[in-house]
Amino acid sequence: MTTPRNAYLIITARLISDFGAFLNMVALATYVYLLSNSAMSVGIFLASRVGGGIFASLIGTAFYRRFSGRLPLIAFDLLRAAVLGLLLIVPVSQQALLLPLIAFGLGFGNSMFAIGLNSQLPHLIEPSQLLKTNAWITSASSIAMVSGSLVSGLLVAGFGFETVFALNAVTYLLAALLIVPLRFTAPESATESVAGRNEWSALRQGLRRAPVVAAMLAVTMADTLGSAAHNVGFPIISRLLTPDSASTTLGLMLAVWACGKLLGARIASRLKGSENINLERRYFGGVLLMSCGFILMFQQHSLYGLLLFSLPAGLGDGFSEVSLMSRLQREPDHLRLPIFSFLTLLQMTGFGIGMLIAAPFYGWWTPGAVVLLFHGIPLGTLLTVKGLALRRGRVARSSPTPVP
Repeated sequence: MTTPRNAYLIITARLISDFGAFLNMVALATYVYLLSNSAMSVGIFLASRVGGGIFASLIGTAFYRRFSGRLPLIAFDLLRAAVLGLLLIVPVSQQALLLPLIAFGLGFGNSMFAIGLNSQLPHLIEPSQLLKTNAWITSASSIAMVSGSLVSGLLVAGFGFETVFALNAVTYLLAALLIVPLRFTAPESATESVAGRNEWSALRQGLRRAPVVAAMLAVTMADTLGSAAHNVGFPIISRLLTPDSASTTLGLMLAVWACGKLLGARIASRLKGSENINLERRYFGGVLLMSCGFILMFQQHSLYGLLLFSLPAGLGDGFSEVSLMSRLQREPDHLRLPIFSFLTLLQMTGFGIGMLIAAPFYGWWTPGAVVLLFHGIPLGTLLTVKGLALRRGRVARSSPTPVP
Protein backbone atom coordinates (compact mmCIF):
# COMPACT_ATOMS: atom_id res chain seq x y z
CA MET A 1 0.00 0.00 0.00
CA THR A 2 1.55 3.33 -1.06
CA THR A 3 -0.04 5.48 1.66
CA PRO A 4 1.46 8.93 0.81
CA ARG A 5 0.61 8.58 -2.88
CA ASN A 6 -2.91 7.34 -2.15
CA ALA A 7 -3.44 10.10 0.41
CA TYR A 8 -2.41 12.87 -2.03
CA LEU A 9 -4.69 11.49 -4.73
CA ILE A 10 -7.67 11.08 -2.38
CA ILE A 11 -7.33 14.54 -0.83
CA THR A 12 -6.98 16.21 -4.24
CA ALA A 13 -9.90 14.23 -5.67
CA ARG A 14 -12.05 15.15 -2.68
CA LEU A 15 -11.09 18.83 -3.00
CA ILE A 16 -12.05 18.92 -6.67
CA SER A 17 -15.18 16.80 -6.16
CA ASP A 18 -16.46 18.91 -3.24
CA PHE A 19 -15.67 22.10 -5.13
CA GLY A 20 -17.93 20.79 -7.89
CA ALA A 21 -20.63 19.82 -5.38
CA PHE A 22 -20.76 23.29 -3.80
CA LEU A 23 -20.52 24.90 -7.21
CA ASN A 24 -23.68 23.17 -8.41
CA MET A 25 -25.45 23.50 -5.06
CA VAL A 26 -25.46 27.29 -5.40
CA ALA A 27 -25.79 27.53 -9.18
CA LEU A 28 -28.55 24.93 -9.57
CA ALA A 29 -30.71 26.30 -6.75
CA THR A 30 -30.53 29.75 -8.37
CA TYR A 31 -31.13 28.28 -11.83
CA VAL A 32 -34.23 26.37 -10.70
CA TYR A 33 -35.74 29.51 -9.17
CA LEU A 34 -35.02 31.65 -12.25
CA LEU A 35 -36.39 28.97 -14.57
CA SER A 36 -39.60 28.36 -12.63
CA ASN A 37 -40.00 31.57 -10.61
CA SER A 38 -41.41 29.31 -7.89
CA ALA A 39 -40.16 28.63 -4.37
CA MET A 40 -42.06 25.34 -4.50
CA SER A 41 -39.90 24.20 -7.41
CA VAL A 42 -36.77 24.96 -5.40
CA GLY A 43 -38.21 22.94 -2.52
CA ILE A 44 -38.95 19.98 -4.81
CA PHE A 45 -35.45 20.21 -6.26
CA LEU A 46 -33.81 20.17 -2.80
CA ALA A 47 -36.11 17.37 -1.63
CA SER A 48 -35.16 15.30 -4.70
CA ARG A 49 -31.48 15.81 -3.89
CA VAL A 50 -32.01 14.63 -0.32
CA GLY A 51 -34.11 11.73 -1.63
CA GLY A 52 -31.20 10.60 -3.80
CA GLY A 53 -28.95 10.59 -0.74
CA ILE A 54 -31.47 8.57 1.29
CA PHE A 55 -31.81 6.01 -1.52
CA ALA A 56 -28.01 5.71 -1.69
CA SER A 57 -27.82 5.05 2.06
CA LEU A 58 -30.37 2.25 1.75
CA ILE A 59 -28.60 0.38 -1.04
CA GLY A 60 -24.99 1.43 -0.33
CA THR A 61 -24.13 -1.53 1.90
CA ALA A 62 -25.43 -4.17 -0.50
CA PHE A 63 -23.81 -2.43 -3.46
CA TYR A 64 -20.33 -2.15 -1.95
CA ARG A 65 -20.51 -5.70 -0.61
CA ARG A 66 -20.65 -6.79 -4.26
CA PHE A 67 -18.61 -4.05 -5.95
CA SER A 68 -15.60 -2.60 -4.17
CA GLY A 69 -12.39 -0.85 -5.11
CA ARG A 70 -11.85 2.19 -7.30
CA LEU A 71 -14.19 1.36 -10.20
CA PRO A 72 -17.44 2.23 -8.37
CA LEU A 73 -15.94 5.53 -7.19
CA ILE A 74 -14.97 6.38 -10.78
CA ALA A 75 -18.43 5.36 -11.97
CA PHE A 76 -20.20 7.71 -9.54
CA ASP A 77 -17.99 10.61 -10.59
CA LEU A 78 -18.86 9.88 -14.23
CA LEU A 79 -22.55 9.62 -13.28
CA ARG A 80 -22.50 13.09 -11.74
CA ALA A 81 -20.72 14.50 -14.77
CA ALA A 82 -23.25 12.87 -17.13
CA VAL A 83 -26.24 14.13 -15.12
CA LEU A 84 -24.97 17.70 -15.31
CA GLY A 85 -24.20 17.22 -19.00
CA LEU A 86 -27.94 16.80 -19.60
CA LEU A 87 -28.37 20.51 -18.89
CA LEU A 88 -26.03 21.27 -21.79
CA ILE A 89 -27.84 19.17 -24.39
CA VAL A 90 -31.52 19.32 -23.37
CA PRO A 91 -33.39 22.46 -24.54
CA VAL A 92 -34.21 24.94 -21.77
CA SER A 93 -37.93 24.58 -22.48
CA GLN A 94 -37.77 20.89 -21.52
CA GLN A 95 -35.54 21.19 -18.46
CA ALA A 96 -38.19 21.97 -15.84
CA LEU A 97 -39.38 18.35 -15.62
CA LEU A 98 -35.80 17.08 -15.82
CA LEU A 99 -34.39 19.09 -12.90
CA PRO A 100 -35.81 16.91 -10.06
CA LEU A 101 -34.26 13.86 -11.79
CA ILE A 102 -30.93 15.68 -12.04
CA ALA A 103 -31.14 16.61 -8.36
CA PHE A 104 -31.87 12.99 -7.44
CA GLY A 105 -28.91 11.78 -9.53
CA LEU A 106 -26.55 14.29 -7.92
CA GLY A 107 -27.71 13.44 -4.40
CA PHE A 108 -27.40 9.73 -5.16
CA GLY A 109 -23.94 10.08 -6.72
CA ASN A 110 -22.63 12.32 -3.93
CA SER A 111 -23.76 9.94 -1.18
CA MET A 112 -22.62 6.74 -2.92
CA PHE A 113 -19.20 8.28 -3.51
CA ALA A 114 -18.94 9.34 0.15
CA ILE A 115 -20.05 5.93 1.47
CA GLY A 116 -17.60 4.10 -0.78
CA LEU A 117 -14.64 6.35 -0.03
CA ASN A 118 -15.16 6.62 3.74
CA SER A 119 -15.78 2.90 4.25
CA GLN A 120 -12.83 1.83 2.09
CA LEU A 121 -10.29 4.39 3.31
CA PRO A 122 -8.66 1.84 5.69
CA HIS A 123 -7.84 -0.23 2.56
CA LEU A 124 -6.07 2.78 1.04
CA ILE A 125 -4.28 4.33 4.02
CA GLU A 126 -2.16 2.80 6.77
CA PRO A 127 -3.98 2.81 10.15
CA SER A 128 -1.39 5.14 11.67
CA GLN A 129 -2.08 7.74 8.93
CA LEU A 130 -5.89 7.62 8.96
CA LEU A 131 -6.34 10.46 11.44
CA LYS A 132 -4.07 12.84 9.49
CA THR A 133 -5.66 11.86 6.18
CA ASN A 134 -9.18 12.47 7.53
CA ALA A 135 -8.04 15.85 8.83
CA TRP A 136 -6.73 16.82 5.38
CA ILE A 137 -9.93 15.56 3.72
CA THR A 138 -12.02 17.73 6.08
CA SER A 139 -9.69 20.68 5.41
CA ALA A 140 -10.04 20.16 1.65
CA SER A 141 -13.82 20.04 1.99
CA SER A 142 -13.80 23.34 3.92
CA ILE A 143 -11.68 25.03 1.26
CA ALA A 144 -13.94 23.62 -1.47
CA MET A 145 -17.05 24.89 0.30
CA VAL A 146 -15.83 28.48 0.51
CA SER A 147 -14.29 28.61 -2.97
CA GLY A 148 -17.16 26.74 -4.66
CA SER A 149 -19.85 28.89 -3.04
CA LEU A 150 -18.07 32.19 -3.78
CA VAL A 151 -16.84 31.34 -7.29
CA SER A 152 -20.24 30.04 -8.36
CA GLY A 153 -21.91 33.44 -8.14
CA LEU A 154 -19.03 35.16 -9.91
CA LEU A 155 -18.99 32.62 -12.75
CA VAL A 156 -22.75 32.79 -13.24
CA ALA A 157 -22.61 36.60 -13.37
CA GLY A 158 -19.65 36.66 -15.75
CA PHE A 159 -20.21 33.67 -18.05
CA GLY A 160 -23.74 32.33 -17.53
CA PHE A 161 -25.16 29.07 -16.20
CA GLU A 162 -24.07 26.86 -19.11
CA THR A 163 -20.40 27.66 -18.48
CA VAL A 164 -20.80 26.82 -14.79
CA PHE A 165 -22.50 23.50 -15.55
CA ALA A 166 -19.79 22.59 -18.08
CA LEU A 167 -17.03 23.47 -15.60
CA ASN A 168 -18.85 21.47 -12.93
CA ALA A 169 -18.95 18.38 -15.15
CA VAL A 170 -15.22 18.78 -15.79
CA THR A 171 -14.50 18.81 -12.03
CA TYR A 172 -16.12 15.39 -11.68
CA LEU A 173 -14.17 14.05 -14.65
CA LEU A 174 -10.92 15.28 -13.08
CA ALA A 175 -11.85 13.67 -9.76
CA ALA A 176 -12.48 10.38 -11.59
CA LEU A 177 -9.04 10.57 -13.24
CA LEU A 178 -7.41 11.01 -9.83
CA ILE A 179 -9.16 7.89 -8.52
CA VAL A 180 -7.76 5.71 -11.36
CA PRO A 181 -4.19 5.31 -9.94
CA LEU A 182 -5.39 4.37 -6.43
CA ARG A 183 -4.21 1.02 -5.11
CA PHE A 184 -6.43 -0.85 -2.66
CA THR A 185 -5.39 -3.60 -0.29
CA ALA A 186 -7.62 -6.67 -0.28
CA PRO A 187 -10.08 -6.69 2.66
CA GLU A 188 -9.54 -9.29 5.32
CA SER A 189 -11.82 -12.28 5.01
CA ALA A 190 -14.67 -11.97 7.48
CA THR A 191 -14.99 -14.61 10.14
CA GLU A 192 -18.67 -14.87 9.51
CA SER A 193 -20.42 -14.64 6.19
CA VAL A 194 -22.57 -11.59 5.66
CA ALA A 195 -24.26 -12.99 2.57
CA GLY A 196 -27.83 -13.94 3.13
CA ARG A 197 -28.07 -12.04 6.41
CA ASN A 198 -30.08 -8.93 7.10
CA GLU A 199 -27.53 -6.10 7.03
CA TRP A 200 -29.55 -3.84 9.32
CA SER A 201 -30.00 -6.64 11.84
CA ALA A 202 -26.23 -7.23 11.76
CA LEU A 203 -25.72 -3.50 12.30
CA ARG A 204 -28.00 -3.49 15.35
CA GLN A 205 -26.11 -6.40 16.85
CA GLY A 206 -22.78 -4.71 16.15
CA LEU A 207 -23.91 -1.45 17.79
CA ARG A 208 -25.07 -3.33 20.87
CA ARG A 209 -21.52 -4.58 21.23
CA ALA A 210 -20.18 -1.04 20.68
CA PRO A 211 -22.49 1.25 22.73
CA VAL A 212 -20.17 4.28 22.41
CA VAL A 213 -20.39 4.10 18.60
CA ALA A 214 -24.18 3.89 18.91
CA ALA A 215 -24.08 6.98 21.14
CA MET A 216 -21.96 8.83 18.57
CA LEU A 217 -24.49 8.05 15.86
CA ALA A 218 -27.35 9.20 18.11
CA VAL A 219 -25.60 12.51 18.75
CA THR A 220 -24.93 12.84 15.00
CA MET A 221 -28.63 12.39 14.26
CA ALA A 222 -29.52 15.06 16.82
CA ASP A 223 -26.82 17.34 15.42
CA THR A 224 -28.29 17.19 11.91
CA LEU A 225 -31.49 18.79 13.27
CA GLY A 226 -29.45 21.69 14.65
CA SER A 227 -27.53 21.89 11.38
CA ALA A 228 -30.77 22.11 9.42
CA ALA A 229 -32.01 24.92 11.65
CA HIS A 230 -28.91 27.10 11.33
CA ASN A 231 -28.72 26.52 7.56
CA VAL A 232 -32.29 27.80 7.21
CA GLY A 233 -31.40 30.69 9.50
CA PHE A 234 -28.20 31.84 7.78
CA PRO A 235 -29.88 34.08 5.15
CA ILE A 236 -32.43 35.28 7.71
CA ILE A 237 -29.90 36.47 10.30
CA SER A 238 -27.76 37.98 7.52
CA ARG A 239 -30.69 40.03 6.27
CA LEU A 240 -31.73 41.11 9.79
CA LEU A 241 -28.26 42.36 10.68
CA THR A 242 -27.35 43.92 7.31
CA PRO A 243 -30.47 44.48 5.17
CA ASP A 244 -28.50 46.22 2.39
CA SER A 245 -25.70 43.64 2.11
CA ALA A 246 -27.16 40.33 3.23
CA SER A 247 -25.35 38.26 0.60
CA THR A 248 -21.98 39.79 1.55
CA THR A 249 -22.62 39.04 5.21
CA LEU A 250 -23.60 35.48 4.40
CA GLY A 251 -20.43 34.98 2.38
CA LEU A 252 -18.23 36.40 5.15
CA MET A 253 -19.96 34.28 7.77
CA LEU A 254 -19.48 31.07 5.75
CA ALA A 255 -15.86 31.98 5.04
CA VAL A 256 -15.04 32.51 8.74
CA TRP A 257 -16.93 29.33 9.67
CA ALA A 258 -15.02 27.33 7.05
CA CYS A 259 -11.70 28.78 8.29
CA GLY A 260 -12.65 27.61 11.78
CA LYS A 261 -13.49 24.17 10.43
CA LEU A 262 -10.15 23.94 8.65
CA LEU A 263 -8.34 25.00 11.84
CA GLY A 264 -10.31 22.46 13.89
CA ALA A 265 -9.35 19.69 11.49
CA ARG A 266 -5.68 20.64 11.68
CA ILE A 267 -5.73 20.72 15.50
CA ALA A 268 -7.50 17.34 15.65
CA SER A 269 -4.75 15.76 13.56
CA ARG A 270 -1.96 17.06 15.81
CA LEU A 271 -3.29 16.16 19.25
CA LYS A 272 -1.52 13.37 21.09
CA GLY A 273 -3.42 10.17 21.73
CA SER A 274 -5.21 8.41 18.91
CA GLU A 275 -6.87 5.58 20.82
CA ASN A 276 -10.61 5.00 20.44
CA ILE A 277 -11.41 6.68 23.75
CA ASN A 278 -9.49 9.81 22.70
CA LEU A 279 -11.38 10.04 19.40
CA GLU A 280 -14.72 9.51 21.16
CA ARG A 281 -14.08 12.25 23.72
CA ARG A 282 -12.90 14.65 21.03
CA TYR A 283 -16.01 13.99 18.97
CA PHE A 284 -18.37 14.75 21.85
CA GLY A 285 -16.30 17.82 22.80
CA GLY A 286 -16.38 19.03 19.20
CA VAL A 287 -20.18 18.74 19.00
CA LEU A 288 -20.48 20.64 22.31
CA LEU A 289 -18.26 23.47 21.01
CA MET A 290 -20.04 23.58 17.64
CA SER A 291 -23.58 23.75 19.06
CA CYS A 292 -22.61 26.37 21.66
CA GLY A 293 -20.89 28.37 18.92
CA PHE A 294 -23.98 28.40 16.69
CA ILE A 295 -26.26 29.28 19.61
CA LEU A 296 -24.05 32.27 20.51
CA MET A 297 -23.78 33.28 16.82
CA PHE A 298 -27.52 33.70 16.52
CA GLN A 299 -27.78 35.75 19.71
CA GLN A 300 -25.64 38.55 18.24
CA HIS A 301 -26.88 41.98 17.16
CA SER A 302 -23.84 43.06 15.15
CA LEU A 303 -21.85 41.73 12.21
CA TYR A 304 -18.66 41.57 14.27
CA GLY A 305 -20.30 39.47 16.96
CA LEU A 306 -21.72 37.14 14.31
CA LEU A 307 -18.31 36.62 12.72
CA LEU A 308 -16.61 36.26 16.10
CA PHE A 309 -18.70 33.24 17.08
CA SER A 310 -18.63 31.75 13.57
CA LEU A 311 -15.04 30.73 14.27
CA PRO A 312 -15.65 28.42 17.30
CA ALA A 313 -18.71 26.96 15.55
CA GLY A 314 -16.50 25.96 12.62
CA LEU A 315 -13.73 24.85 14.94
CA GLY A 316 -16.06 22.40 16.68
CA ASP A 317 -17.41 21.18 13.35
CA GLY A 318 -13.95 20.33 12.00
CA PHE A 319 -12.88 18.78 15.30
CA SER A 320 -15.95 16.53 15.54
CA GLU A 321 -15.96 15.49 11.86
CA VAL A 322 -12.34 14.28 11.88
CA SER A 323 -12.83 12.42 15.16
CA LEU A 324 -16.05 10.76 13.99
CA MET A 325 -14.66 9.57 10.65
CA SER A 326 -11.44 8.29 12.23
CA ARG A 327 -13.32 6.43 14.97
CA LEU A 328 -15.87 4.76 12.67
CA GLN A 329 -13.14 3.64 10.27
CA ARG A 330 -11.65 1.57 13.09
CA GLU A 331 -14.63 -0.75 13.16
CA PRO A 332 -14.12 -4.18 11.53
CA ASP A 333 -14.79 -4.61 7.80
CA HIS A 334 -18.10 -6.41 8.20
CA LEU A 335 -19.50 -3.57 10.35
CA ARG A 336 -17.81 -0.50 8.87
CA LEU A 337 -19.74 -0.43 5.58
CA PRO A 338 -23.26 -0.64 7.12
CA ILE A 339 -22.25 1.96 9.71
CA PHE A 340 -21.31 4.47 6.99
CA SER A 341 -24.50 3.71 5.06
CA PHE A 342 -26.51 4.22 8.25
CA LEU A 343 -24.61 7.43 9.00
CA THR A 344 -25.54 8.80 5.57
CA LEU A 345 -29.18 7.81 6.15
CA LEU A 346 -29.20 9.63 9.50
CA GLN A 347 -27.63 12.76 8.04
CA MET A 348 -29.90 12.92 4.99
CA THR A 349 -33.18 12.22 6.79
CA GLY A 350 -32.29 14.37 9.79
CA PHE A 351 -31.26 17.30 7.60
CA GLY A 352 -34.31 17.00 5.33
CA ILE A 353 -36.81 16.62 8.17
CA GLY A 354 -35.02 19.27 10.22
CA MET A 355 -35.35 21.88 7.47
CA LEU A 356 -39.07 21.16 7.10
CA ILE A 357 -39.64 21.40 10.86
CA ALA A 358 -37.38 24.38 11.54
CA ALA A 359 -38.58 26.66 8.71
CA PRO A 360 -42.02 27.52 10.23
CA PHE A 361 -40.43 28.40 13.58
CA TYR A 362 -38.67 31.36 11.96
CA GLY A 363 -42.11 32.87 11.31
CA TRP A 364 -43.04 32.57 14.99
CA TRP A 365 -39.81 33.11 16.92
CA THR A 366 -36.59 35.09 16.63
CA PRO A 367 -33.67 33.33 14.87
CA GLY A 368 -31.79 33.14 18.17
CA ALA A 369 -34.65 31.29 19.86
CA VAL A 370 -35.04 28.84 16.97
CA VAL A 371 -31.34 27.93 16.88
CA LEU A 372 -31.28 27.65 20.69
CA LEU A 373 -34.14 25.15 20.51
CA PHE A 374 -32.74 23.00 17.70
CA HIS A 375 -29.11 23.07 18.85
CA GLY A 376 -30.40 22.30 22.32
CA ILE A 377 -31.36 18.87 20.94
CA PRO A 378 -27.75 17.66 20.38
CA LEU A 379 -26.70 19.27 23.69
CA GLY A 380 -29.52 17.43 25.47
CA THR A 381 -28.52 14.20 23.72
CA LEU A 382 -24.92 14.72 24.87
CA LEU A 383 -26.07 15.16 28.47
CA THR A 384 -28.20 12.02 28.21
CA VAL A 385 -25.29 10.01 26.81
CA LYS A 386 -23.01 11.29 29.57
CA GLY A 387 -25.61 10.46 32.22
CA LEU A 388 -26.06 6.93 30.90
CA ALA A 389 -22.27 6.44 30.81
CA LEU A 390 -21.93 7.58 34.44
CA ARG A 391 -24.78 5.35 35.52
CA ARG A 392 -23.27 2.39 33.70
CA GLY A 393 -19.93 3.06 35.38
CA ARG A 394 -21.54 3.18 38.84
CA VAL A 395 -23.35 -0.10 38.19
CA ALA A 396 -20.12 -1.73 37.02
CA ARG A 397 -18.26 -0.54 40.13
CA SER A 398 -21.02 -1.68 42.50
CA SER A 399 -21.32 -5.15 40.95
CA PRO A 400 -19.65 -7.82 43.11
CA THR A 401 -16.41 -9.19 41.73
CA PRO A 402 -16.87 -12.88 40.82
CA VAL A 403 -14.87 -15.28 42.95
CA PRO A 404 -12.70 -17.60 40.84
